[in-house]
Amino acid sequence: MSTDAARDDAGTPQRKPWSWVPSLYFAEGLPFVAVMTVSVIMYKRLDVSNAAIAFYTSWLYLPWVVKPVWSPLVDLLKTRRQWILVMQLLVGAGFAAVALSLPADDFFRYSLAAFCLIAFSSATHDIAADGFYILGLDDHQQAWWVGIRNTFYRLAMITGQGLLVMIAGYLETSTANIPLAWSIVFYLLAGLFVLAFVYHRFVLPQPAGDVEGRVESFAGLARDFVDTFVAFFRKPYIGRILAFLLLYRFAEAQIVKMASPFLLDERSVGGLGLGTADVGLTYGTVGALMLTVGGILGGFIAASHGLKRWLWWMVAAINLPNVVYLLLAMTQPDSLLLVNIAVGIEQFGYGVGFTAYTLYMLYVSRGEHSTAHFAICTGFMALGMMIPGMFSGDLQTWLGYEAFFLWVLVATLPSFIVTALIPLDGSFGKKKD
Repeated sequence: MSTDAARDDAGTPQRKPWSWVPSLYFAEGLPFVAVMTVSVIMYKRLDVSNAAIAFYTSWLYLPWVVKPVWSPLVDLLKTRRQWILVMQLLVGAGFAAVALSLPADDFFRYSLAAFCLIAFSSATHDIAADGFYILGLDDHQQAWWVGIRNTFYRLAMITGQGLLVMIAGYLETSTANIPLAWSIVFYLLAGLFVLAFVYHRFVLPQPAGDVEGRVESFAGLARDFVDTFVAFFRKPYIGRILAFLLLYRFAEAQIVKMASPFLLDERSVGGLGLGTADVGLTYGTVGALMLTVGGILGGFIAASHGLKRWLWWMVAAINLPNVVYLLLAMTQPDSLLLVNIAVGIEQFGYGVGFTAYTLYMLYVSRGEHSTAHFAICTGFMALGMMIPGMFSGDLQTWLGYEAFFLWVLVATLPSFIVTALIPLDGSFGKKKD
């Protein structure tokens, strides 16, 4: 089957996935990286402590954790396309609110409130976008495009961690005003999401299955709501599935909060002492390239031979490259090139390994209520990132960077254990003859 276009029930060609899959998942990833990662770098530059940064920004995972609670509403009220467009406008408003809050004396409280608005809007956007992806593509197309979609999602994250941070670093130097520099960056993000709304208003296709659910009464809505959740938790081997969703990224959940502070912290406390622009350059050059290669490769091999054949290679890819942070902490190299190479290795492994996680969530979500069930999966994924992330700052402060990164390597073991236990159809993701 061609991966270039889908058709509705009447046989009318839909828009080619190239016109909307990359841009939709770039728009899905950018708010997430702004809330989870760019905020960490910004607060570090505004002299907030590591422990406070890790604790409070980890709480911002909460909308992604609880989004399954309202995911059935996205299934039942309006179309996924309509939800996507409205949420992109709300995300833009949230970015503008962050920009307005930073010059204030109590910036931490106000900016966190704005990040909460972005997080809830982004989580709802994720529900609609993931459901739209499932409705618009068949099983093989989903496997083929998952590498592209993950790559553009991660490219959004690299844009946040890379290009936007580089811009912030340049503005910090040129204006000598750190809050102003970051305000300008968030105004740029607000404008970008207005443009995203306009673009998707015209290019998003209208799959035949993207229709409003029938809601005859509040009692019927509540019944459908409960049935959706019950159906998910009645899936065979649900305990093993939940363990996988919670623990596959256990090590990554801890390293993602402390990687940027490690690069920014002074060498006297175990960091690498890089500037804001240097950190942006590290994630925005080699990191972006290696992520792209890893993400596309992961999708191609899964589509060619099925997820089951490559699963163990993928779980190794997402975990084992974490050793580069331990080596950086032990040696504290002066060379920015070596730092770029280390981050590039880690990003390549992430690109390959996260493909397996995304495909498995799609596998679990197949069938009725696919949008809501995928949202439930991503809710457990967010919980698996939120809880380890909350204590990572205190743990790093107690252990120091070198011992912390050693602990992260030990923390990869649960990922391998739960992978060995999950049920998986060996044909999933293979191209149908």
